[in-house]
Amino acid sequence: GSARDRILRVAAEKLSQTILHMGVAFAVMYFATGSLALGGMAAVLEPVCNVLLLPVHDRFWDNLEHRLNGNMRAI
Repeated sequence: GSARDRILRVAAEKLSQTILHMGVAFAVMYFATGSLALGGMAAVLEPVCNVLLLPVHDRFWDNLEHRLNGNMRAI
């Protein structure tokens, strides 16, 4: 397909993942507390935390992999 089709497919996948995360966060918090308000808050905060922390997580693993590969070459 075209570049536009690939972009739309990736966007749809990301939107689907976000909705899934929000639904899981809401359900877990709602069943744990019985509170719709806390469930809603968790549903909003979870994707925000993912957006903020995922780059840190990826950078950590990239750095670890780089260090491990560098050490493996030195042996």
